[in-house]
Amino acid sequence: MTKETKKYTEQLLKTIIEGAQEIKAHDIVVLDLKEIPNAIADYYVVCHGESSTQVDSIAKSIDRQTRKDLQEKPYHTEGIQNSTWILLDYISIIVHVFYKETRDLFDIEGLWADAKIINIED
Repeated sequence: MTKETKKYTEQLLKTIIEGAQEIKAHDIVVLDLKEIPNAIADYYVVCHGESSTQVDSIAKSIDRQTRKDLQEKPYHTEGIQNSTWILLDYISIIVHVFYKETRDLFDIEGLWADAKIINIED
């Protein structure tokens, strides 16, 4: 990873977190996957909302913030239809916005327990 790419990825991560915090996302966690062989991204960002409306609003806020600040949009998006688990794929960063019960069920943090975990203040 070049110095410029690393700096851009860090800025994108910061912008994604700001977008999630704007809508009061709960328990924002960053999983640093850079040291894990064959990981599909450098970071996972995981958070949740208390309702499907909040889940949808968090994902939209992240999308809006990254477009506004960095002119960046997700390469791929999944889950908008039911708003229980929305995935925003920014290639180097994959964002998982869950409904609380769905987050508990899938336990992404547990699946990637060997990643460095960074807890973000609400």
